[in-house]
Amino acid sequence: MRAVRYYGPGDVRVDEVPEPSASEGHVKVKVAWTGICGSDLHSWHEVIPGLSPTSTTPQPVTQEVLPVTMGHEFSGTIVEVGPGVDTSRLAVGTKVAIEPLLSCMKCVFCQAGTRNLCRNATFIGIGGRGGGLAEYVAVEQKLVHPLPSNIPLDVGALIEPLAVAWHAAKASKMKAGDKVFVLGAGPIGLLTVKVARAFGASWIGVSEPAARRRELVQRHGATIAYDPIAPGADVVAGVTKATGGWGADVVFDCAGSQRTLDTAFQAVKPRGCIVNVAVWDARPTLDIGSLTYKEINLTSVLAYDREHPELIQAVAEGKFEGLDTLITRRIGLEDVVDKGIKALINEKDEHVKILVSPDVKPGSFASK
Repeated sequence: MRAVRYYGPGDVRVDEVPEPSASEGHVKVKVAWTGICGSDLHSWHEVIPGLSPTSTTPQPVTQEVLPVTMGHEFSGTIVEVGPGVDTSRLAVGTKVAIEPLLSCMKCVFCQAGTRNLCRNATFIGIGGRGGGLAEYVAVEQKLVHPLPSNIPLDVGALIEPLAVAWHAAKASKMKAGDKVFVLGAGPIGLLTVKVARAFGASWIGVSEPAARRRELVQRHGATIAYDPIAPGADVVAGVTKATGGWGADVVFDCAGSQRTLDTAFQAVKPRGCIVNVAVWDARPTLDIGSLTYKEINLTSVLAYDREHPELIQAVAEGKFEGLDTLITRRIGLEDVVDKGIKALINEKDEHVKILVSPDVKPGSFASK
């Protein structure tokens, strides 16, 4: 079968590899759609330490070395079930979304029930065990979640990144009626806005320098989008005014820069909550004075932890509108580099989510 495999920075190839089968406790999934993630873009530039193996050092959980099949945001249809699989839940023909988080399940973090904090955690499609950028993948049944009939497979591929935002909202302990401020309107920031709206936020402000993203985020639930680099812009003053002088109940930093972190401290209300959702490349300076004098609750989140079923139920209940409109391009496996990874790097303001399917012909774009 065809599979997009990662050999190292700048080296991604479509290879012919053996087709997997469903072993004990596993199901074989025919992949429908896979999203290209920011982690894939990171990998294009450098190997992600810990998450990804190298050509000589295996990833601790998967024990695989490069090359590995890429793709961790994916959906598909079960075509084979292995011995021991609960076929009342996962039968042949079932549409599914995959929860790709892999943990050792032996360390103190895993034993405490926080497997997303496992020091050796990785993901299907980054650390090994196949990936969504292939025709088929075999996945352990506990990581496979049925999709209700009213969730199409392309939206199913958005469940994984949506779960990151869902986990962040739960960590914030936000409640209906809260005023929310989101820094950064990239894919995760935009999904955080949609989750905040689903949680019942009464006002959602967003800070985003890219004009197209500001327009898009307002179509997807933001009350207002501020341009932080416009001449004379004062985003904090805008948030303060919009919240009656208090500041936001909850602030989500989805950008991860010193500037956005400083803005978060200024824009949150006294005893409000700041949630860091971003993955940082540098160590920031913390404004401990503001943290103290405003009694700010500062926390951070890492991926998600077994929240896919409740999120899928929320999507099925209609709590998220227009998820499919976040898909800005659909391509085939052979076009992953030029029309996928490079497009997201060079045309990042033009795209939210690019989906890939083994069924789309090379050189063409699919509408659905």
